[in-house]
Amino acid sequence: MERSGSMNIKQWSMEPLGDSALLITPRMDSGEHASMHTVISRLIARLEACREWLGYSEYVPAYASVALHYEPWRIFRSRTREEGAHASIFETVAARVRRVLKDSGPYNENLQPERRECVEIPVCYGGQHGPDLEEAASHAGIAPEKLVAIHSSASYLVHMIGFAPGFPYLGGMPQEIAVPRRATPRQLVPAGSVGIGGSQTGVYPVATPGGWQLIGKTPIKLFRPDMSRPSLLQAGDIVRFKPISEKEFYEIDTQM
Repeated sequence: MERSGSMNIKQWSMEPLGDSALLITPRMDSGEHASMHTVISRLIARLEACREWLGYSEYVPAYASVALHYEPWRIFRSRTREEGAHASIFETVAARVRRVLKDSGPYNENLQPERRECVEIPVCYGGQHGPDLEEAASHAGIAPEKLVAIHSSASYLVHMIGFAPGFPYLGGMPQEIAVPRRATPRQLVPAGSVGIGGSQTGVYPVATPGGWQLIGKTPIKLFRPDMSRPSLLQAGDIVRFKPISEKEFYEIDTQM
Protein backbone atom coordinates (compact mmCIF):
# COMPACT_ATOMS: atom_id res chain seq x y z
CA MET A 1 0.00 0.00 0.00
CA GLU A 2 2.24 2.79 1.25
CA ARG A 3 5.87 2.09 0.34
CA SER A 4 7.51 5.49 0.10
CA GLY A 5 5.30 7.53 2.39
CA SER A 6 3.06 8.71 -0.44
CA MET A 7 -0.63 8.08 -0.96
CA ASN A 8 -1.63 7.18 -4.51
CA ILE A 9 -5.14 8.30 -5.47
CA LYS A 10 -5.66 5.03 -7.38
CA GLN A 11 -5.68 3.28 -4.02
CA TRP A 12 -8.72 5.15 -2.69
CA SER A 13 -12.44 5.20 -3.39
CA MET A 14 -14.96 7.86 -2.39
CA GLU A 15 -18.73 7.64 -2.28
CA PRO A 16 -21.48 9.90 -0.88
CA LEU A 17 -23.12 9.28 2.47
CA GLY A 18 -26.37 11.18 2.16
CA ASP A 19 -26.06 14.83 1.18
CA SER A 20 -23.54 16.00 3.78
CA ALA A 21 -20.82 13.36 4.05
CA LEU A 22 -18.56 11.15 1.98
CA LEU A 23 -16.90 7.82 2.71
CA ILE A 24 -13.18 7.44 1.98
CA THR A 25 -11.99 3.84 1.66
CA PRO A 26 -8.48 2.60 0.84
CA ARG A 27 -8.25 -0.11 -1.79
CA MET A 28 -5.98 -2.74 -0.29
CA ASP A 29 -5.19 -6.34 -1.13
CA SER A 30 -6.52 -8.97 1.27
CA GLY A 31 -3.02 -9.57 2.63
CA GLU A 32 -2.53 -5.93 3.61
CA HIS A 33 -5.19 -5.59 6.30
CA ALA A 34 -2.60 -5.69 9.08
CA SER A 35 -1.47 -2.20 8.03
CA MET A 36 -5.00 -0.82 7.64
CA HIS A 37 -4.88 1.16 10.89
CA THR A 38 -1.62 2.83 9.85
CA VAL A 39 -3.14 3.82 6.52
CA ILE A 40 -6.30 5.21 8.16
CA SER A 41 -4.24 7.08 10.77
CA ARG A 42 -2.06 8.72 8.15
CA LEU A 43 -5.13 9.67 6.14
CA ILE A 44 -6.60 11.35 9.23
CA ALA A 45 -3.34 13.21 9.87
CA ARG A 46 -3.49 14.64 6.34
CA LEU A 47 -7.16 15.53 6.61
CA GLU A 48 -6.53 17.33 9.91
CA ALA A 49 -3.66 19.31 8.39
CA CYS A 50 -5.98 20.56 5.64
CA ARG A 51 -9.17 20.89 7.67
CA GLU A 52 -9.84 24.56 6.98
CA TRP A 53 -9.22 24.23 3.24
CA LEU A 54 -11.25 21.01 2.92
CA GLY A 55 -14.13 22.61 4.82
CA TYR A 56 -15.31 19.54 6.72
CA SER A 57 -16.92 19.66 10.17
CA GLU A 58 -15.81 16.29 11.55
CA TYR A 59 -14.46 12.88 10.59
CA VAL A 60 -15.47 9.45 11.89
CA PRO A 61 -12.86 6.68 11.54
CA ALA A 62 -13.83 3.01 11.24
CA TYR A 63 -11.85 -0.19 10.72
CA ALA A 64 -11.23 0.37 7.02
CA SER A 65 -12.70 3.77 6.11
CA VAL A 66 -13.22 7.36 7.22
CA ALA A 67 -16.51 9.24 6.97
CA LEU A 68 -16.00 12.95 6.30
CA HIS A 69 -18.93 15.15 7.35
CA TYR A 70 -19.34 18.64 5.94
CA GLU A 71 -21.81 21.52 5.78
CA PRO A 72 -23.07 21.76 2.16
CA TRP A 73 -23.78 25.49 2.33
CA ARG A 74 -20.27 26.22 3.61
CA ILE A 75 -18.75 24.18 0.78
CA PHE A 76 -21.00 25.91 -1.76
CA ARG A 77 -19.92 29.36 -0.61
CA SER A 78 -16.22 28.47 -0.53
CA ARG A 79 -16.02 26.98 -4.03
CA THR A 80 -13.59 28.68 -6.38
CA ARG A 81 -14.12 29.30 -10.09
CA GLU A 82 -11.55 26.60 -10.85
CA GLU A 83 -13.57 24.05 -8.86
CA GLY A 84 -16.52 24.65 -11.14
CA ALA A 85 -19.90 26.14 -10.38
CA HIS A 86 -21.67 23.16 -11.94
CA ALA A 87 -20.00 20.49 -9.81
CA SER A 88 -22.11 18.99 -7.03
CA ILE A 89 -21.15 19.60 -3.41
CA PHE A 90 -20.02 15.98 -3.10
CA GLU A 91 -17.88 16.29 -6.24
CA THR A 92 -16.30 19.46 -4.86
CA VAL A 93 -15.35 17.84 -1.56
CA ALA A 94 -14.19 14.65 -3.28
CA ALA A 95 -11.97 16.67 -5.61
CA ARG A 96 -10.41 18.46 -2.64
CA VAL A 97 -9.74 15.15 -0.90
CA ARG A 98 -8.17 13.77 -4.07
CA ARG A 99 -5.88 16.76 -4.19
CA VAL A 100 -4.83 16.13 -0.58
CA LEU A 101 -4.06 12.50 -1.38
CA LYS A 102 -2.01 13.26 -4.49
CA ASP A 103 1.73 13.69 -4.16
CA SER A 104 1.38 17.28 -5.41
CA GLY A 105 -1.39 18.09 -2.93
CA PRO A 106 -1.22 20.71 -0.15
CA TYR A 107 -0.04 18.47 2.67
CA ASN A 108 3.22 17.78 4.48
CA GLU A 109 4.64 14.48 3.22
CA ASN A 110 6.27 13.89 6.59
CA LEU A 111 3.03 14.07 8.57
CA GLN A 112 2.67 11.13 10.93
CA PRO A 113 -0.32 9.97 13.01
CA GLU A 114 -0.44 11.31 16.55
CA ARG A 115 1.31 8.95 18.94
CA ARG A 116 -0.92 8.20 21.90
CA GLU A 117 -0.01 7.01 25.36
CA CYS A 118 -0.92 3.54 26.57
CA VAL A 119 -4.14 3.51 28.60
CA GLU A 120 -4.07 1.04 31.49
CA ILE A 121 -7.45 -0.37 32.51
CA PRO A 122 -7.69 -2.18 35.86
CA VAL A 123 -9.80 -5.35 35.75
CA CYS A 124 -11.11 -7.63 38.48
CA TYR A 125 -11.24 -11.01 36.76
CA GLY A 126 -13.64 -13.83 37.58
CA GLY A 127 -16.16 -14.21 40.39
CA GLN A 128 -19.24 -12.03 40.25
CA HIS A 129 -17.39 -9.59 38.00
CA GLY A 130 -16.45 -12.24 35.42
CA PRO A 131 -19.13 -14.94 35.54
CA ASP A 132 -18.00 -16.55 32.27
CA LEU A 133 -14.28 -16.78 33.03
CA GLU A 134 -14.26 -20.50 33.80
CA GLU A 135 -16.43 -21.35 30.80
CA ALA A 136 -14.24 -19.25 28.51
CA ALA A 137 -11.10 -20.91 29.87
CA SER A 138 -12.67 -24.33 29.33
CA HIS A 139 -13.44 -23.42 25.70
CA ALA A 140 -9.80 -22.37 25.25
CA GLY A 141 -8.53 -25.53 26.93
CA ILE A 142 -6.57 -23.68 29.60
CA ALA A 143 -6.90 -22.81 33.29
CA PRO A 144 -8.76 -19.59 34.21
CA GLU A 145 -5.54 -18.18 35.67
CA LYS A 146 -3.77 -18.80 32.37
CA LEU A 147 -6.50 -17.03 30.41
CA VAL A 148 -6.20 -14.01 32.72
CA ALA A 149 -2.42 -13.99 32.33
CA ILE A 150 -2.65 -14.10 28.53
CA HIS A 151 -5.44 -11.52 28.33
CA SER A 152 -3.63 -9.05 30.58
CA SER A 153 -0.20 -9.49 28.96
CA ALA A 154 -1.19 -8.25 25.51
CA SER A 155 -1.30 -4.70 24.15
CA TYR A 156 -4.50 -3.82 22.30
CA LEU A 157 -4.97 -1.24 19.56
CA VAL A 158 -8.23 0.73 19.51
CA HIS A 159 -9.33 0.53 15.88
CA MET A 160 -12.56 2.46 16.33
CA ILE A 161 -15.34 3.44 18.74
CA GLY A 162 -18.81 2.08 17.98
CA PHE A 163 -21.71 -0.24 18.83
CA ALA A 164 -22.39 1.72 22.04
CA PRO A 165 -21.09 5.11 23.26
CA GLY A 166 -17.41 4.70 24.12
CA PHE A 167 -17.22 1.00 23.14
CA PRO A 168 -13.69 0.26 21.84
CA TYR A 169 -13.10 -2.20 19.02
CA LEU A 170 -9.76 -3.68 20.05
CA GLY A 171 -7.23 -5.49 17.91
CA GLY A 172 -4.37 -7.64 19.12
CA MET A 173 -6.02 -10.30 21.28
CA PRO A 174 -4.01 -13.55 21.32
CA GLN A 175 -5.90 -16.17 19.33
CA GLU A 176 -5.26 -18.84 21.95
CA ILE A 177 -7.95 -17.27 24.14
CA ALA A 178 -10.49 -16.73 21.35
CA VAL A 179 -13.83 -18.24 22.41
CA PRO A 180 -17.32 -18.24 20.84
CA ARG A 181 -20.02 -15.83 21.93
CA ARG A 182 -22.72 -17.04 24.30
CA ALA A 183 -25.48 -19.11 22.70
CA THR A 184 -28.02 -16.89 24.47
CA PRO A 185 -27.08 -13.20 24.84
CA ARG A 186 -27.71 -11.46 28.13
CA GLN A 187 -30.50 -8.91 28.18
CA LEU A 188 -28.33 -6.57 30.24
CA VAL A 189 -24.55 -6.53 30.61
CA PRO A 190 -23.30 -4.25 33.43
CA ALA A 191 -21.22 -1.21 32.46
CA GLY A 192 -17.51 -1.89 32.82
CA SER A 193 -17.78 -5.58 31.95
CA VAL A 194 -14.79 -6.98 30.05
CA GLY A 195 -15.65 -9.68 27.56
CA ILE A 196 -14.39 -11.91 24.79
CA GLY A 197 -16.42 -12.55 21.66
CA GLY A 198 -14.79 -14.69 19.01
CA SER A 199 -11.35 -13.27 18.27
CA GLN A 200 -12.05 -9.90 19.90
CA THR A 201 -12.08 -8.51 23.40
CA GLY A 202 -13.68 -5.31 24.63
CA VAL A 203 -15.21 -3.35 27.48
CA TYR A 204 -18.89 -2.49 27.76
CA PRO A 205 -18.86 1.24 28.65
CA VAL A 206 -22.60 1.37 29.39
CA ALA A 207 -25.18 -1.20 30.45
CA THR A 208 -26.47 -2.85 27.29
CA PRO A 209 -27.57 -6.23 25.94
CA GLY A 210 -24.62 -8.37 24.86
CA GLY A 211 -23.51 -11.86 23.99
CA TRP A 212 -19.81 -11.85 24.78
CA GLN A 213 -18.24 -14.10 27.43
CA LEU A 214 -17.74 -11.89 30.50
CA ILE A 215 -14.36 -12.53 32.12
CA GLY A 216 -14.01 -9.48 34.36
CA LYS A 217 -15.04 -5.94 35.13
CA THR A 218 -13.32 -2.58 35.44
CA PRO A 219 -14.30 0.16 37.91
CA ILE A 220 -13.11 2.76 35.40
CA LYS A 221 -15.82 4.72 33.58
CA LEU A 222 -15.16 4.50 29.85
CA PHE A 223 -18.00 6.83 28.91
CA ARG A 224 -18.78 10.08 30.75
CA PRO A 225 -21.39 12.17 28.89
CA ASP A 226 -20.81 15.03 31.34
CA MET A 227 -17.17 15.42 30.29
CA SER A 228 -15.82 17.54 27.42
CA ARG A 229 -14.33 14.33 26.01
CA PRO A 230 -17.02 11.74 26.85
CA SER A 231 -15.12 8.67 25.63
CA LEU A 232 -12.04 7.66 27.61
CA LEU A 233 -10.60 5.86 24.59
CA GLN A 234 -10.07 7.09 21.05
CA ALA A 235 -9.10 5.34 17.83
CA GLY A 236 -5.34 4.84 17.86
CA ASP A 237 -5.00 4.40 21.62
CA ILE A 238 -3.14 1.42 23.06
CA VAL A 239 -4.89 -0.45 25.87
CA ARG A 240 -3.46 -2.78 28.47
CA PHE A 241 -5.49 -4.59 31.12
CA LYS A 242 -4.14 -4.78 34.68
CA PRO A 243 -5.48 -7.51 37.02
CA ILE A 244 -6.67 -6.19 40.39
CA SER A 245 -8.25 -7.74 43.47
CA GLU A 246 -11.88 -7.30 44.44
CA LYS A 247 -10.77 -5.03 47.29
CA GLU A 248 -8.87 -2.82 44.85
CA PHE A 249 -11.90 -2.83 42.56
CA TYR A 250 -14.15 -1.28 45.20
CA GLU A 251 -11.45 1.16 46.34
CA ILE A 252 -11.16 2.51 42.81
CA ASP A 253 -14.92 2.39 42.31
CA THR A 254 -15.55 4.66 45.30
CA GLN A 255 -13.16 7.23 43.83
CA MET A 256 -14.85 7.38 40.43
